[in-house]
Amino acid sequence: IGQTMPYSGPASSYGTIGKAEAAYFAMINDQGGINGRKIKLISLDDAYSPPRTVEQTRRLIEEENVLLDFSALGTPTNTAVRKYLNEKKVPQLFVATGATKWGDPQHFPWTMGWQPSYQTEGHVYARYLLAKMPNAKIGILYQNDDYGKDYVKGLKDGLGDKAATMIVKEVTYETTDPTIDSQIVTLQSSGADVFYDVTIPKFAAQAIRKVHDLGWKPVHLLNSVSNSVGSALTPAGLEASKDIITVEYGKDPTDPKWKDDPSYKDWSAWMDKYYPSGDKTDAFNAFGYNEAATMVQVLKQCGDDLTRENVVRQAASLHDFAPPMLLPGIAINTSPTDFYPIKQEQLAKFNGKTWELFGEVVALNK
Repeated sequence: IGQTMPYSGPASSYGTIGKAEAAYFAMINDQGGINGRKIKLISLDDAYSPPRTVEQTRRLIEEENVLLDFSALGTPTNTAVRKYLNEKKVPQLFVATGATKWGDPQHFPWTMGWQPSYQTEGHVYARYLLAKMPNAKIGILYQNDDYGKDYVKGLKDGLGDKAATMIVKEVTYETTDPTIDSQIVTLQSSGADVFYDVTIPKFAAQAIRKVHDLGWKPVHLLNSVSNSVGSALTPAGLEASKDIITVEYGKDPTDPKWKDDPSYKDWSAWMDKYYPSGDKTDAFNAFGYNEAATMVQVLKQCGDDLTRENVVRQAASLHDFAPPMLLPGIAINTSPTDFYPIKQEQLAKFNGKTWELFGEVVALNK
């Protein structure tokens, strides 16, 4: 199995996902593998750079002869290789990005997402604001690419006709920017009382810190791809992160409510044995664990028919599969016409130490 991961560059905090997945497969191999076969994961660094992703993915397919591309991280990076992988008829499975485009079996039958789509997450925040702050003035910071734009579209679609009056300022950043301080100052001066923060962890930490240092007190909505306590909130300062709102679909490892949960105990023991250098406060290590568990389930369903066609067929026939570190009540379901495995999320607020879930589990259409 092949994948590309940002082990270096601006998104390197996500690299731990690849390390967690390798550790999960090591555990499976120690248990005898799947149907008598061992998994070999070849994980290459693409530094979150699309040209490098193209180069490394070609190497995986044409030189390493991998069966499939698994959990490659990033919207711009996966976009750069989607056409190539579909033309080669190589499964591009459970990409580690929530862009809505990954659920398009009609046009890209070899590509499937895993996590909830960014647009639907935007809908969840919109629903919350319309209910709690219908006269909010929203300032938006987003990454200037498909990932950022997807989140903004979701929020605007969710707000409907009110988007034009509620959104008072939108600013962007590039992954090559050293800081986003000036963007935060611009948003504060716009009079916004809601901050919609669509950033990767490096810039999320900067944004949280700058908002705090300015004494600005907006309702801070932080996208789920940066809600890891270990990789975003701790670097920003836990006190500075207090009262931020996000969505969750996995069990956050910092939440004490899971301490006696058998699945959490198994995950913690696995971290100790297979990834002892990993950070147990980093939700990305639970993310990688869940994604790898999903991949293992697909391979189990394949039996001895390990053709690329059957791999995709089995990925598109998951029924109520619940990886151990997903929230209770959330399960994976796919079909030949539904390439959005996870379609449920729940709001959470940071109390200065951990995320506290609130409200109901929201079922999403896509």
